[in-house]
Amino acid sequence: MIGLLQNLIDALSLGSIYALTALGIGLLFGILRLINFAHGDFITIGAYALIVPSADVTARMLIGDFNIALMLPAIALIVIVAALLTDALVFRPLRRSSPPTLMIGSFAVSYIIQNAVLMMYGSRPKAINLWSDANTQVIIGDLRVPMLQVITLVVTLALMAGLSVFLKKSRYGVQMRAAAEDFRMAQYLGVRGNFVIGLAFAISGILASAVALLYVTQSGSLSHTMGVPLALFAFVAVVIGGMGSLVGAVVGGFLVGFIVTMLQAYLPPDLRAFRDAFAFAFVILVLLVRPAGLVPARNTVERV
Repeated sequence: MIGLLQNLIDALSLGSIYALTALGIGLLFGILRLINFAHGDFITIGAYALIVPSADVTARMLIGDFNIALMLPAIALIVIVAALLTDALVFRPLRRSSPPTLMIGSFAVSYIIQNAVLMMYGSRPKAINLWSDANTQVIIGDLRVPMLQVITLVVTLALMAGLSVFLKKSRYGVQMRAAAEDFRMAQYLGVRGNFVIGLAFAISGILASAVALLYVTQSGSLSHTMGVPLALFAFVAVVIGGMGSLVGAVVGGFLVGFIVTMLQAYLPPDLRAFRDAFAFAFVILVLLVRPAGLVPARNTVERV
């Protein structure tokens, strides 16, 4: 029983990371019908913004030396600027293009960001010690809960709640929801399309910066492709949750985290190397039963 509870806590922690990443991807898809595979590279930008560019294996902190009250907004601002520049330089000129064209554009942006990081910081993974105190354990009877996993879950729930309130209660949140329902009709009613899309990119940047800090604290290392696996699993979460549904993205993120964690824990040792293959096989089964996802969006008509 203790082992099962420990695995469930690990699954919640990993699912939180996937859910936050999936929210960033799902938010842009809901409005722009853009599957932004560069979202994982926004996470990479947020992580590398912590350190001084160098080829050394051990990273020297830059922004990470600041007080936490300054570091969090600084990282978020850097990622937001990167996301907005991506929109202005790449996706805005492609605004009326088809979804496959936008997706190819996101692949190009991802490749450019990865190589830019490679040129600035080198190809060798870097060790980084961020918030080591968060790795202490809370002992509850025979159960040992890493404090970082609790922080990850709390931050995820807080960001999801904040985003939900923003979308439902604020003026701009209502405009974003209207654009997600029917982008062209929302424009006819006075919603500024470029502003709403830019706001979606900015929010996705905030979510990416949060994932970057949490993930770096957990892994303790950086690499120029560190965001790619996160974006891949988050995209899977968006698909099985329901394309265009933010609730579905969250549900899919936690489900993917649960599946991956349980497979890692209970697969025979000889089969653990094929964990991801089993996970994606389960995803196929889910889609065969629910092709539109677990929580399908009310409106999935493509906007061109």
